[in-house]
Amino acid sequence: PPGHAGGTDTRRLRRQNRAHKEKRPRTGSLLGLTREAGNLSALSIVRSVQNLRDFQKNISESKTALVSLLRDRSLLTDGPYTLRSGELSNWYLDGRRTTMDGHGATLVARCVLGVLDPGVTAIGGMTMGADPIAVATAVVAHEAGISLRAFSVRKEAKAHGMGGRIVGPLEEGEAVTVLEDTTSTGAAFIESIIVMQNGGHPVVQAIAVADRSNGSVAKQMAELEIPYVALITPEDLLHSA
Repeated sequence: PPGHAGGTDTRRLRRQNRAHKEKRPRTGSLLGLTREAGNLSALSIVRSVQNLRDFQKNISESKTALVSLLRDRSLLTDGPYTLRSGELSNWYLDGRRTTMDGHGATLVARCVLGVLDPGVTAIGGMTMGADPIAVATAVVAHEAGISLRAFSVRKEAKAHGMGGRIVGPLEEGEAVTVLEDTTSTGAAFIESIIVMQNGGHPVVQAIAVADRSNGSVAKQMAELEIPYVALITPEDLLHSA
């Protein structure tokens, strides 16, 4: 229905996200970046941004390598397969065959860093599709001198331990980027956005490794006023595949 994304009131989510964004502390004139990472110094933020630019410059090369690896390891064309949307498809992308491999995880991480909002210091999404991507991206970022942490959103709250649905070393009110390996309906994105915003974390970006939604996920993110990036599309995978 109008004003809803996956059955969720988009007006409420937009208002909630705007309210969180307005509370985010700023770094003044320092590139307009938000300062979410605890005691990060201005110098370390500048270095992180400079190092992030290296991944941005190499995004085309990284994406080409990732598409090739996904075709080799994750793309299945012997369908039919039933998608989360309930539709049948003659092809399927098993992203974890790539994201849970050392080489594949590194390539995915490099691509994510190539499009990551430079003001973000935490990245994650619904378990378990987003988990290997978030952890790999945080590790590759650390090795490149970029401050970034990973988090995970549980499918349901735990009754023991610290409970809740958000797992990871997040700062209170820290803004985040949400991830998904392959999206066809946007349902996992919407759920993770709701959980993060209810936990006090504004979502300032959404990134999908592969998007086969025919534009519906991009539309949902636009309705929520959340910048969205899809690294890979069906055209990238199926062209000459």
